[in-house]
Amino acid sequence: MTESGSSAPPMGLGLGSRLSFMMFLQYAVWGAWLPILLPYLANHLGFTGAQIGNIFAVGAVGAIIAPFIAGQIADRWFATERFLGLSHLVGAALVWQLGTFDSYDEFLWFSLAYSIIYSPTLSLTNSLAFHHMPDRDRDFGKVRLWGTLGWIVVGIAVGQWLLHQHTPAGADADVVAAAQEAGRADAFRLSAILGALMGVFCFTLPHTPPAQGKQSSATAEALGEIKRQPLLTLFLLAVPVSCIHQFYFVHTADFLSVMQREAGGATDGAFARIFGAGGGGLMTIGQGVEILVLGLIPAVAKKASRKTLLAVGLAAYAGRMAIFASTTSLPVLMLGVALHGLCFGCFIFVAFMIVDEQTTGDVRASAQSLFNLVIVGIGVIVGSKIATGVADWATTDGGVDWTKLFHVPMWASLVCLAFLLVAYPNRSRVVEPTP
Repeated sequence: MTESGSSAPPMGLGLGSRLSFMMFLQYAVWGAWLPILLPYLANHLGFTGAQIGNIFAVGAVGAIIAPFIAGQIADRWFATERFLGLSHLVGAALVWQLGTFDSYDEFLWFSLAYSIIYSPTLSLTNSLAFHHMPDRDRDFGKVRLWGTLGWIVVGIAVGQWLLHQHTPAGADADVVAAAQEAGRADAFRLSAILGALMGVFCFTLPHTPPAQGKQSSATAEALGEIKRQPLLTLFLLAVPVSCIHQFYFVHTADFLSVMQREAGGATDGAFARIFGAGGGGLMTIGQGVEILVLGLIPAVAKKASRKTLLAVGLAAYAGRMAIFASTTSLPVLMLGVALHGLCFGCFIFVAFMIVDEQTTGDVRASAQSLFNLVIVGIGVIVGSKIATGVADWATTDGGVDWTKLFHVPMWASLVCLAFLLVAYPNRSRVVEPTP
């Protein structure tokens, strides 16, 4: 296979449907609670900025452990679909408990346990899908967009639930805000239900047995492969880009909630009727654009280089943060939210494609887990601490200076774009897929 595609046979309807539903549930489980986590911790449970940063940080520990546990198991010892099923069933029990805690220590330690169980499943669903697809360029976008759709559905569902079940009629703004903050606990319960469903469904996925590789340690073999270009540049960019990405998920729901209330649209108006309350629903506009981008990737990837697509993603990161830093107009802010589709689709999604096509078949699960380690593990830990620290720096007696806060990731995005243009090779080889 090359960047221009191949003449592989079409993916069957049955296989495509199963892989698509897998992605839908995988990201619905995560999307139910992640966008509302910071306002829930800060505004309802009353945790400090440092405590919230710690919770976001331990939430990424699982991604660091994943290559050494999940990647090794799936590449060498255990069928991927069985590992996914067991992980999601255990994870469902853990995430249910997160909606019941009000103490920092309990929330912190259960978040750590859940991270160790859930994080490896992100890269393993990718590797399972890549394993069975006839053509990664043509097929992965069509399958992965269902993960984005799952995120959208649960985001709007949580927003509507908050609006209709946790918004007291006729109450003043403070009472409404408090009720909605408390109601966010239901998002963890929804995630648990979806996780249990995902766990059972995984046992019906195509059998994906472990492979026999050149070395007994799949992780060691994968590490050897990522030392060469373009993977080296991609992995170096992954940490700062993940930090920038984390700014979005840490602060945007709270930012949009404030903007929505100040615009008088927290309980009424077009945005509330469609997306509900709490900010998380509004963020699904970005996932909507993401679906369009992922749908276009198969065609665009045959014409545009990987470097060009990555550059578009980084430019979108900078543009989004520039919009957030420069206006309080809710309709204009939605343009910034919409740029999330280009951020994710053109950088993170394409990056996972590059990892797959630049590594040999017997270590692809481990290579995906290693990239997950960097972008969802190390990057999230560092990004969470930076994002909460910058928020403290940008907070005065009058509240958060959003302009000051969002200028930080905007300039960081531009630096990453410049590094990409200089360091990423214009052409690179592609490893042929293993039959």
